[in-house]
Amino acid sequence: MDWPLFFTFLAACGAAAATGAMFNPGAWYDSLQKPTWTPRNWVFPVVWTTLYLLIAYAAMRVAGVALSADVTGGAAVAGTTPLPGSAVLAGNVVQALAFWALQIAFNTLWTPVFFGLHRIRAAMVVMVFLWLSVAATTWSFFGVDFWAGAAFLPYLVWVTIAGALNFSVMRLNPNAG
Repeated sequence: MDWPLFFTFLAACGAAAATGAMFNPGAWYDSLQKPTWTPRNWVFPVVWTTLYLLIAYAAMRVAGVALSADVTGGAAVAGTTPLPGSAVLAGNVVQALAFWALQIAFNTLWTPVFFGLHRIRAAMVVMVFLWLSVAATTWSFFGVDFWAGAAFLPYLVWVTIAGALNFSVMRLNPNAG
């Protein structure tokens, strides 16, 4: 495991997580109508901490493919597992990491829009782009390294749940923003 590389990606996740501390749910969120299946408040920090560790690990693996591949674009070494038939090329890694950067940007943006600005509809738009970027990252990570793609699957599931929750809150509170 490349610890410096892992901590580099974890720092980006930490910036996204910091928005949760800066814009916490508070009384406004408590006053909103929510679906019966809304997770309890303590679930969110536990899940997000786990997910941030997984997505930093996944990005480290993908970046590691580029660092461990030979200069001619040959096969990766040192513990990476590309899918059968996948070419481990610099372009694939760059695309995968660009999607990763895009999803972490949308992840960082959603919390201030929803909890800071109280703009539920605008947050839903951000959530759609977050979901699309997480799906694209998952797909592209699978094309570079199987375990990196697999590490992203729980994140895709959670963002799907978060999107459904955002949509439900939007429908239950049509005048709230």
